[in-house]
Amino acid sequence: MTIQETIEQKIATSLAPVHLEVINESHMHNVPPGSESHFKVVIVTDTFDGVTRVRRQQQVNGILAAELQGGVHALSMQTLTPQEWEARGGSIIQSPACLGGGGNKD
Repeated sequence: MTIQETIEQKIATSLAPVHLEVINESHMHNVPPGSESHFKVVIVTDTFDGVTRVRRQQQVNGILAAELQGGVHALSMQTLTPQEWEARGGSIIQSPACLGGGGNKD
């Protein structure tokens, strides 16, 4: 099972999201091809209702503790309730370009 599949499975099992996207953004960074080190997760679940953004992210960090201590270098999170997702029009905030890792030759 890939790291991406493991992340998807753990979040789905723990948070029962109505919408889940796990996006491997490793290709946007200075890493070898095929890497699974940089991810963005978009999680929409009723579980986050009444929970602060910090606590939501702490929950996700706890669920993915093993991956964060292992091969996952960076994890961007968009943690939303269904109402917040609807108010946003179901859109994802795009990640900025990576400027680190020695790959920027400006």
